[in-house]
Amino acid sequence: MALTLYNTLGRKLEPFESLVQGRVGFYGCGPTVYNYAHIGNLRAYTTHDILTRTLRRLGYEVTHVMNITDVGHLSGDNDDGDDKMVKSAEERGRGILEIADFYTRAFFNDTERLNILRPTVVCKATDHVAEMIDLIRRIEAGGYTYAAGGNLYFDVEKFPSYGDLALLRQDELKAGARVGMDTNKRNPQDFVLWFTKSKFENQALVWDSPWGRGYPGWHIECSAMSMKYLGEQFDIHAGGIDHIPIHHTNEIAQSEAATGKHPWVRYWVHNEFLVLDRGKMSKSSGSFLTLQSLIDAGYDPLDYRYFLLGGHYRSQLQFSWESLETARYARRSLGERIQALALKAGPKPSGPAAGSPGGGPGKPVAPEKTGPYLAAFDRALGDDLSTPRALAELWGLIRDPALEPGEALLGALNMDQVLGLGLAAMAEGREGDDPELVREIEALIAERAEAKKLKDYGKADSIRTGLKERGIVLEDGPGGTRWRRA
Repeated sequence: MALTLYNTLGRKLEPFESLVQGRVGFYGCGPTVYNYAHIGNLRAYTTHDILTRTLRRLGYEVTHVMNITDVGHLSGDNDDGDDKMVKSAEERGRGILEIADFYTRAFFNDTERLNILRPTVVCKATDHVAEMIDLIRRIEAGGYTYAAGGNLYFDVEKFPSYGDLALLRQDELKAGARVGMDTNKRNPQDFVLWFTKSKFENQALVWDSPWGRGYPGWHIECSAMSMKYLGEQFDIHAGGIDHIPIHHTNEIAQSEAATGKHPWVRYWVHNEFLVLDRGKMSKSSGSFLTLQSLIDAGYDPLDYRYFLLGGHYRSQLQFSWESLETARYARRSLGERIQALALKAGPKPSGPAAGSPGGGPGKPVAPEKTGPYLAAFDRALGDDLSTPRALAELWGLIRDPALEPGEALLGALNMDQVLGLGLAAMAEGREGDDPELVREIEALIAERAEAKKLKDYGKADSIRTGLKERGIVLEDGPGGTRWRRA
């Protein structure tokens, strides 16, 4: 299996080759934790998850780094507007760090419900201000900065390749630039590396620095934290297409100005927007839906994941309740077929595993007859993460009457190490179960096994009977005890 990715830097498909053989450094822009993530935000993190799982399927050891922005992100990415964290704290009458902690936990609750693997490293901006100051010093030492109005700015004219990622030209930027937004700037595209009190008089979070007591600009945090955990050059940087013209363009400029290493990142991967009937989803306009709002409407979070996988990450995807209902119906049909295969296959087959949980390293083994489907599935993923084609191969596999049920099931579970649709839970009749209930049942199964070991068969039978009365059937087999709904 080979992987080709569309590299925004150059606007072309390129074969993927890591800087270090067998290892991948991957940085994905994380959330600014001033509000709940909307379902458009969650498209980006689902894309990052598919990329991580695909790389691990290829056998790479992936270090996936995600930032948590809890300071410095203004409502306008180009250094204008209010501080998002401060504004949210004021509106809710709570402290900034309290707001950040609440929405960080809410964010990861959403990603867990979507079966998105947790990144290898999760790093908060407020924990890495020292690294940001050190990086700004390096940029300043290279002659790329100027001070004005108490702030320290990056001078884009000193960096000739500024705008390459967004295909922007310096002369066009000057000609079409808005003026009067920040009179301290020599060029409208210059950006702040360090703010002092000149921006906001009563900024709650400030730090001492060589340029005065203040706080870092939003763009510098991603450069500083990615370099801390991945080194001064790494393989992949990902985010939404809205990051291309300003945030990611600025990241490249300041990072390469500091290190002198080009390119700083080899592959830039950007997902398109999720749009509503009335346009792009936006927290500032109030036109956004959360994952909880879908759940409240009766949908499973994985219905939404299925919906996302039905569109290529580089294609704009239009959300509607009708399209989500179609995804739910398709996923429900998928679950019914998976359960039917599991029942026909009998006890869970011993031998080669269907794959390690969470898209672990290496390609899982599956029966030989599923080989053509798995090869086509891999080709789909290798072709710039084509999840629609990958889903089509999954459906072809489970519908093929020439395959034995056990073979088809193992092949499907193999594919699900990347798709992340919870097919193992579907096979065992546990899809959608409350996690607390699952833990309780598994604890009772362990207690029953211990009772049988001690030859306390009365207790073992009592546990089985008690679970049966609750609609839970235990099935003992060579691989241990499984449970399913009656």
